[in-house]
Amino acid sequence: MAARGLRLRLGISSYRFWACNHSNWNSKRDFSVTPVPIPIPTQLEKVGFIGLGNMGSHMASNLISAGYKVTLHDINQNALKDFSEKGVPVAETPYQLSQSSDVIITMLPSSSHVMEVFTGTNGLLTGTSEVRPWLFIDSSTIDPQTSRRISRDISSCHLKENEGFTKKPLMLDAPVSGGVPAAQAGTLTFMVGGLEEAYIAAKPLLLAMGKRTIYCGGPGNGSVAKICNNLAMAISMIGVSEALSLGQNLGVKASVLTNVFNSSSARCWSSDSYNPVPGVMQGVPSSRNYEGGFTSKLMAKDLGLATASVAEVGLNCLLTADAHNIYTRLCEDGHESKDFSCVFRYCYDGKDDK
Repeated sequence: MAARGLRLRLGISSYRFWACNHSNWNSKRDFSVTPVPIPIPTQLEKVGFIGLGNMGSHMASNLISAGYKVTLHDINQNALKDFSEKGVPVAETPYQLSQSSDVIITMLPSSSHVMEVFTGTNGLLTGTSEVRPWLFIDSSTIDPQTSRRISRDISSCHLKENEGFTKKPLMLDAPVSGGVPAAQAGTLTFMVGGLEEAYIAAKPLLLAMGKRTIYCGGPGNGSVAKICNNLAMAISMIGVSEALSLGQNLGVKASVLTNVFNSSSARCWSSDSYNPVPGVMQGVPSSRNYEGGFTSKLMAKDLGLATASVAEVGLNCLLTADAHNIYTRLCEDGHESKDFSCVFRYCYDGKDDK
């Protein structure tokens, strides 16, 4: 059902050519098709981006390459300097950033960081019931409760200027999957919660940073989808690691057992695309001493979000608690910077495949 006051009138101010302008395109792909022009709607043109970490820096770069007018903010002055020296405008505070932006995108480490940016001193919503941006997109991985709280706060505000296509500012929670390599290559998947009409209007912007968007339902549902996805990923990695370690100890090589898994009902992403055993697969973190990839620290954080959500709804989720405990222990043992597939080595004492 369409929301009252939201009419999608998409004015076109310029065009972006996905294949030609996309960051690192030529080094990553070799397509023979003719690039298709994708319009930048006028109301999406001016983007304020907050959070220039490992993910956000690449996402912002891809927006710039796609032709969006991007202004940046981060508390890390060195991260800002890298962009400002290339002529990209920067803002000193989130509030200052919002005053020149049609859309705000946040990509931050945790729920507390998101709340600070929105409601802290000089935050996006601090001390005002009127805002200039008509759309706020949070791509951070945070708990659904925080996403929904911020969405309510935004919906209670008014727009400083009548944009003509919406009477109220809107929010989408749009966490991503794919990690740093996908952020750099522009192949992220966005899991999006919020008003469906806002999701449809924002798709050109999201597809400047990714290859796929999935609408998950109302406010907070994107965050729910991300937490559930990472929970399943962690449990799968633990299960595959445990089985491969058992096989090794019973005399079967991990490469042989992996071949069995991938030809049978045990096949999954952790076995066929991200195998945790050094020597079985090239180009994955296990092939480089578990460097790069998705850190155990981040996995422990996401499992903490899942554990809190389990408690809130009163479910008895034994594997959620076990997975959280395993990754918390990995971090406490000094492996927080290693890729989460290191559970094979440091929890199960798994060996290289030889």
